[in-house]
Amino acid sequence: MCGVSAGAALFLAAAAAAEPAAEPSVRALRVSGEIRVDGRLDEPEWAVTPKASGFRQREPGEGDPATEATEVAVLYDDEILYVGVRAFDHEPDRIIARILQRDAIIVDSLDGRARFAGDDVVALVLDPFHDRRNAFVFATNPNGAEYDGLITDESPAYNTDWRGVWEVAARRTEEGWSAELAIPFRTLRYPAGEGPQTWGLNVERMIRRKNEQTLWTAWRRGEGGLHRISQAGSVTGLSGLPRSRLNLEVKPYGLLGLTQERRDDGTIPGERQASIGLDAKWEVRPGIVLDGALNPDFAQVEADDEIVNLTRFDLFLPEKRDFFLENAGIFDFGARGFFEPPPFLMFFSRRIGISDDDEAEIPVMGGVRLSGRAGRQTVGFLSVLTDAAFEEPRTNFAALRLKRDVGASGYVGGMLTDRRHRHDGETDAGVDFSLWPTPRLNVTGFGALTSAYAGREADKAYRLGAEYRGDRVWAQAQHLLVGPHAETGMGFVTRTDIRRTDGFGQYTFRPSVLDLRQIEVFGGGLWTTRVDGEKQDGQGFVGTSVEWDSGDGLSAFFEGGFTQLDEEFDLADRVPVPVGRYDLRRVTLFGRTSPNRRMGLSLAGSLADAWDGRVGQLEVGPRVSLGTHLTTGVTWTLSQADLPGGSFTAHVVGLRASWAFSTRLVTRAYVQYNSLERKWITNVRLYFIHRPGSDLYVVFNDEQGEEEAPGRLINRGLAVKATWLIRF
Repeated sequence: MCGVSAGAALFLAAAAAAEPAAEPSVRALRVSGEIRVDGRLDEPEWAVTPKASGFRQREPGEGDPATEATEVAVLYDDEILYVGVRAFDHEPDRIIARILQRDAIIVDSLDGRARFAGDDVVALVLDPFHDRRNAFVFATNPNGAEYDGLITDESPAYNTDWRGVWEVAARRTEEGWSAELAIPFRTLRYPAGEGPQTWGLNVERMIRRKNEQTLWTAWRRGEGGLHRISQAGSVTGLSGLPRSRLNLEVKPYGLLGLTQERRDDGTIPGERQASIGLDAKWEVRPGIVLDGALNPDFAQVEADDEIVNLTRFDLFLPEKRDFFLENAGIFDFGARGFFEPPPFLMFFSRRIGISDDDEAEIPVMGGVRLSGRAGRQTVGFLSVLTDAAFEEPRTNFAALRLKRDVGASGYVGGMLTDRRHRHDGETDAGVDFSLWPTPRLNVTGFGALTSAYAGREADKAYRLGAEYRGDRVWAQAQHLLVGPHAETGMGFVTRTDIRRTDGFGQYTFRPSVLDLRQIEVFGGGLWTTRVDGEKQDGQGFVGTSVEWDSGDGLSAFFEGGFTQLDEEFDLADRVPVPVGRYDLRRVTLFGRTSPNRRMGLSLAGSLADAWDGRVGQLEVGPRVSLGTHLTTGVTWTLSQADLPGGSFTAHVVGLRASWAFSTRLVTRAYVQYNSLERKWITNVRLYFIHRPGSDLYVVFNDEQGEEEAPGRLINRGLAVKATWLIRF
């Protein structure tokens, strides 16, 4: 821990505290007439209301005026907040707009950060409580495609799974394009009171053909970005905002289906499904929302990706079930990995309703979640009851999360989790913090205690880390300890009995030759021992990454070191790797074409001397966008291992195709083949928003093939699920 403290001190000494600039502000205008949401902005109120303008570049020229002007205005009436955008463009014929489907204009990148996809986009954040940490995200493109999400604690990874009820319309014009967003106040959470309110606001525009990012504020590369809510501007003039008498939403669902699943005796009986359930949402007080679910069903969830595991650790698969995704960021506690599974998380929602052994679904009987803000506190409580299944007893899962604001965007907090059934239970607790001594320096840490359970002793885990991110320099360091018995009842722990110290540093060059935008040179390493000091891992790495103005990019790095393996494991569940000390060397390459291209390609490959043999993997992902309706993409992953204990070659192929009939009607197909297990998995979904907040799904799932019997039907199902939103 001393090394991390010294590193943090160096960061503090290097980080100059700049004087905060005056917060830009725009005034909203209350209107009494009708505002038609058609993207034209032709009502007279749009002409007279103040505009947010003067956007500056984050890329490519930090702080330079935007090459194309953007104006944003805000109106409101007794029910709706309207945001009008004029995105001027000197070459309107070159505007890129290929996406129609919802939540596709912003995507997650390899490092987990939200990135713009291949279109021109305008995105805005609203921070109604002006807490400078949390916000709603709304975005659209010239086609009027919808995107919404949540930002929690200024995380650069948006929670796309929040679904708001709102409308947007956009259209191209001779001057560029324009958009109108209509967001009902009932969709948002904001402070009580009839008096004037000030909300946080920021707007970002992507001009895709130029790969130019411009923002109203927070445009600095070092401490900026749309997710930095503490650097946002504000919208004033809001007063007398509506408050529903009940503020209650009820969303019943009905489901009909037919399933087939192979039994141990080889029979494949068909079973009819018919179920109903209910989701409800009640704003208990301004900013605090109580969610409830009775007999929830997750038939519409997309299948997990097939992955050949070339590590000795468990795979970390993402959560995809709606009930656990909304406000999920509130329950984050621990250390998330960077290109690796998280070392320690106290809460991982896939431990609820999914069996640990074979990822089979355990029925969720119901649950409640209370989340939101009260003053300077963020609160979260979750309780879910699962039924008995797969030798698991009926179990209640509960989590309590509290955070208290510190400074402009920091917090101190605590968490308590409890997993309990009739015979036993386990409770884990911890405290954590995230502090910003300067806008570029973030110091974080946590301490956790895990309880004794099933003969296991109580134990502890803790972490202290610091990260400094500027335009040219990015550096981070951390020290992590996970005790020998620090298993959690509701979390994810990659590895116990470790004491790990690691660091990373990067410098960015911005040459003005050969159309280069930036060249990054980076390096770092880690040292891991057991808690008693016995050596486990030592690793160092160096690399470089190049990005062109076109948006194309290429990265390469080399890593080398050693590992002491104290327990044997099976690589990809088939090739034994015995106990011993192993030298490790790996070369990795990443490449990608710009997302603004109609046809694109991503490439990732690695070759390693590992486990006294050779291990390699190559992933190729071509994609084609054919107009605004059809999008296709293929991923092919080749995995090979040649070790003393055996060898294998595996191909995993995935085909994704989507057809967007409109912004509210989309069909998607995802077909996967895993040659190692000779398995085919097919998932086809038709998704229709038949009215705002109400959905219709038609889902077909099919799994065929086993290693010893290719083509054998394992399970198959067809389900039709409809939901209706009722507001009181």
